[in-house]
Amino acid sequence: MDDELAIITFQRNLGVARRIQEFMGGDILIYSNDAFKQALKYNSIIAIMAAGIAVRNIAPLIRGKWEDPAVVVVDSGSNFAVPILGGHHGGNDLAKKLSCLGIIPVITTATEAAGVESVEGIAKELGCRIVNRDSTREVNTALLHKDVESLYIKGPKIVLVDDDVAVLKRYGLVVGIGANRGVSKDEVIEAVRSGLAEINASMDDVRCFASAAIKENEQGIIDAAAVSGKELRFVSHELINSIRAPTLSKAKSLGLNGVCEPAALAVSEEKKLLLKKRKYGNVTIALAR
Repeated sequence: MDDELAIITFQRNLGVARRIQEFMGGDILIYSNDAFKQALKYNSIIAIMAAGIAVRNIAPLIRGKWEDPAVVVVDSGSNFAVPILGGHHGGNDLAKKLSCLGIIPVITTATEAAGVESVEGIAKELGCRIVNRDSTREVNTALLHKDVESLYIKGPKIVLVDDDVAVLKRYGLVVGIGANRGVSKDEVIEAVRSGLAEINASMDDVRCFASAAIKENEQGIIDAAAVSGKELRFVSHELINSIRAPTLSKAKSLGLNGVCEPAALAVSEEKKLLLKKRKYGNVTIALAR
């Protein structure tokens, strides 16, 4: 799983970096010749420096709009936040979040500049992935000039589309579950619903439940999956311990890196956490896609 945020800064701007870190979290990297290369493992990068320096450093590392991290430049005076890479893929949202620190977001993507939502933004709001990514260029251009109809098609059906039709498919979310011994089915279901509500998702968005093999006899989890009509997968301890869980877990005392987070990541397709571990009474929940 990629880390979330890297903040690259010169030593002289360390105070600004720490202020941002206090608000956003993330790791601070002091600028060096390979700082941007090191930061490629992160989903997002805030570079506290002149835009020209950031552009020259990141340009040789660019792979493609769907693979690159979002990069936002912040000036040393904390006046402006300018997405220079991945505006539709987290950069614009990151810059807007910095406005809470009094930093003005400067958004240059055409749809947002025109006050129109992009295909990428619509997909994120609906909790979907874009199946045919090349379509976004034409559809986003069309959104600038007219209303584009959105259709929701329930199957089973066969859909044939042209290149200028963006196809969105709901993410198959994986619910990672940890629980105290003897937990009830109702507690598990309520915790799952609470976790889903935090990312504006519902049970319809869930592909399966997952937990560690140590919980394979936990009847409350088994019954919750059955009542919800979801597949339940138990992940081996070997696989659990091969995955770095971002949140400390009491499962360390049992020889495990965690339960809900690594279980969710192990079964998910993209290996990306949408919701880190949350505790709801006797149940812990994590959501991945």
